[in-house]
Amino acid sequence: MNYSEMSSEQLLREKEELQKRYDEFKSQGLSLDMSRGKPSPKQLDITMDMLDSVKFEEAYKAENGFDCRNYGVLDGIEECKKLFADLLEVDTKNIIVGGNSSLNMMFDYIAQCMVNGAGSTPWLQQGNVKFICPAPGYDRHFGVLDFFGIEMITVDMLADGPDMDKIEELIKDSSVKGMFVVPKYSNPEGITFSDECVRRIASMKPAAEDFRVIWDNAYCVHDINDTPDKLLNVFEAAKKCGNEDMFIEVTSTSKISFPGAGVAALAASDNNINAIKKRMTIQTIGNDKLNQLRHVRYFKNLDGLKNHMKKHAELLKPKFEAVLRCFASELEGKGIAEWKNPNGGYFISLNALEGTAKRVGELCKEAGVVLTPPGATYPYGKDPKDSNIRIAPSFPSVEELEKAAELLAISVRLAACEKLLKKVM
Repeated sequence: MNYSEMSSEQLLREKEELQKRYDEFKSQGLSLDMSRGKPSPKQLDITMDMLDSVKFEEAYKAENGFDCRNYGVLDGIEECKKLFADLLEVDTKNIIVGGNSSLNMMFDYIAQCMVNGAGSTPWLQQGNVKFICPAPGYDRHFGVLDFFGIEMITVDMLADGPDMDKIEELIKDSSVKGMFVVPKYSNPEGITFSDECVRRIASMKPAAEDFRVIWDNAYCVHDINDTPDKLLNVFEAAKKCGNEDMFIEVTSTSKISFPGAGVAALAASDNNINAIKKRMTIQTIGNDKLNQLRHVRYFKNLDGLKNHMKKHAELLKPKFEAVLRCFASELEGKGIAEWKNPNGGYFISLNALEGTAKRVGELCKEAGVVLTPPGATYPYGKDPKDSNIRIAPSFPSVEELEKAAELLAISVRLAACEKLLKKVM
């Protein structure tokens, strides 16, 4: 029954029953963490053979004979650049292979724009700098912007991507310098931008000539269903509008191989690649080329990488299904929660009754289940509706997830009862 149609007496009875169920969970002494999108130990195990791919005499040499143990090759060995070029559908010359962290590459690029500019006056010398932040979004993007003192402007995520009408108005302001997006299986909602949305982003004409879109394509091959989403190539769309310089794309193998020992890559236009490499000549003598070699030897090519991702999907799909099955059973038809069924990525986004997300977080924590702090999916940690909850189902086992999802659903219902009762009592 829809909670909004319940009388105060019905809500009280519902609350009493839910409290009993909640107290039973609380007595179990649970200790489960669904706060971050960490691969499970079983996911990490499927890549262990990679560690044996570079260990014999001469095996440490790249295809062109370069000794990967030594200094040099600033932008990455050629075969690793090709792997990422094939993955992102760009030319090899437009790839820079980095260390293990795409977040690090994004942070460095924002620092570069602040100090040296993006083909124009350094942002630090331009007064108040602003960024567009589609939300719910990735909290670490917001953290980077906050670190540099960049003002964040929230724009709603819609069913096919960010609210482009709002964005097209905001970019008329020359102090708006950029935008962070996760275009495929967005964090946390699992939305993939429609072709129309990608084309509108690619054809933007910002007032700021140094406007940059950080295209964080973290989940480009992270499909979990047999009907995966497809993302339009933003560089192809941008070329038609003369906007290639506006985009900086990043990805990594963090959730493909090892999160702490993967390989990250950046794709950009010729102009941006040259500017980034100029900075890198001061910053580093080169990243871990043995690790790049390991990854290429192990995956061999894009087909090998995609086949590897099917193993991840086999482990992840039952976990997503367990959470979604519980939501359907516990929350459907009650008018107090909405959620999406993503075809891939690492998260499930749940919108509880407005004004209850923080209370849900408290209830879950008290009973032994840790969630991403409510509000974290919005700039400055402030969800204007106090509604969104990001769920990361990858790390716990299916059995643990079934318990955690049930407790979460009970907490959503209990918090909703509390709020509605305050209105009628």
